[in-house]
Amino acid sequence: MKGLKWRAVLVALVLGASIVYLLPSLPVSLPRWWHGVLPNDKIHLGLDLQGGMHLVLEVQAEEAVKTTLDRLSDEIKVLLRKEKVGFRAIERTQDGHVAVQLADASHRDRLRALMDKEFPILEWMQASETPEGFRVLCRVKEKDAEHIRQLAVRQALETIRNRIDQFGVSEPDIRPQGKNRILVQLPGIKDPQRALELIGKTAVLEFKLVAEGVDPHADPTTLPAGVKVYPMRRVDTNTGRTVEGKVALKDRTLLTGEYITNANVRIDSQYNTPYVALEFDPQGARIFERITGENVKKQLAIVLDGVVYSAPVIQERISGGRASITGSFTMEEARDLAIVLRAGALPAPVVILEERTVGPSLGADSIRKGFLSMLVGAVVVVLFMILYYRLSGVVADVALLLNVLLILAGLAAFQATLTLPGIAGIILTIGMAVDANVLIFERIREEMRLGKTPKAALDAGYARATLTILDANITTLIAALVMFQFGTGPVKGFAVTLSIGIVASLFTAIVVTRLLFDYLFIEKRMRTLSI
Repeated sequence: MKGLKWRAVLVALVLGASIVYLLPSLPVSLPRWWHGVLPNDKIHLGLDLQGGMHLVLEVQAEEAVKTTLDRLSDEIKVLLRKEKVGFRAIERTQDGHVAVQLADASHRDRLRALMDKEFPILEWMQASETPEGFRVLCRVKEKDAEHIRQLAVRQALETIRNRIDQFGVSEPDIRPQGKNRILVQLPGIKDPQRALELIGKTAVLEFKLVAEGVDPHADPTTLPAGVKVYPMRRVDTNTGRTVEGKVALKDRTLLTGEYITNANVRIDSQYNTPYVALEFDPQGARIFERITGENVKKQLAIVLDGVVYSAPVIQERISGGRASITGSFTMEEARDLAIVLRAGALPAPVVILEERTVGPSLGADSIRKGFLSMLVGAVVVVLFMILYYRLSGVVADVALLLNVLLILAGLAAFQATLTLPGIAGIILTIGMAVDANVLIFERIREEMRLGKTPKAALDAGYARATLTILDANITTLIAALVMFQFGTGPVKGFAVTLSIGIVASLFTAIVVTRLLFDYLFIEKRMRTLSI
């Protein structure tokens, strides 16, 4: 009797906890105090059930290497000017090299010493004397280039994750796939096009000076050295329309968005239009203060992904590390721009290799058909157990219903995602749950045929069948855990419900049904076993 009471308390506690975890997922109104005291996580539906987006992105990691070469080219220029080594040109070539053209061939040894000391990731590929002096071709060492590519993929993964988190998607699935690809699944997304633009936006923010006295509409071949024409978007304050134009900028970037610590949307009180307010870190604030102090009365262009959004005249030195981006933004565009600036720029462009959109109606249809199949399967199993095993079948059916309750509660408790393959896992678990009871019942029948009393046959049946049940379920659980660890998408969804279902079926088949039988024999004084 003492053991029976303890087992009853255990089952009651498990049942109570299951109901507590499952209630938030049911269409019932919970009291206000519930959310502050008890669990309120719902069962999350996967992409195939509630609709959403499935994307496979490829990071153009080689572009990160080219960006590194551009940065190194600028740093080499600064170094040679500092060391008073004369050069004619330093630039990145199309085939992935840095070309250094010295004005005097006698400086070759000094250049080699400086390069080896300050830029160890570069290796000399070719050196030759030319009529203009001395030309050297360098490239990034392959080991370092591969590290840059891997870092670009990891940074792109984190940047995309930060952007999606701020976008407000519930339960996104973002993970690397292969060498330079990223899998993105966004369940319940309502605006796929906006999500695509947010994910793929490079968000390279640059501050450049406007080239004074240069006509942006002139022949590009006549532009002065170090000047480039950029497209410009601005709002006509009289008509409120967006005006497309061109502006000539000095090619040197004075400041980039890597120093941004915050970006927020604000409303211009004069024109009632949104703009993005920026805040820089201490180093960025010092750079911005120096730039504005050295270029008073000059135009400073704000360039985002190669498009100029504004080019205000610097009236005075600006301290405090604050700036703003104005332009023809809608409120939604301004919010998205603030998100990508806060999350950081992508280290390399990404391209969409695969895109699938699942509509909410298709997801609802999947839910309806999935649960219909689960209901039909459960009804068939319940009827079979009652017809074949009679009262013992009723006991197994009670355990089966509790088993389904435990699976759903487990999904909510572990904040797992229920997918269509996951529903298939539940249906499979229903069959596996009664399979354990079938093993026990058939063992009891064998013991009764040997002439044992019902109570003795019950004890022997459970004792001898339990080890077999444990062996079969533990091996299946190991396979399910391997699928969960290494599987993706549908395979992982199936493994989640199968793993929870196996543990639940072991509990209901061995503990719950034995408790019910012991209650009938001890409390109700049952003398025969209907099996």
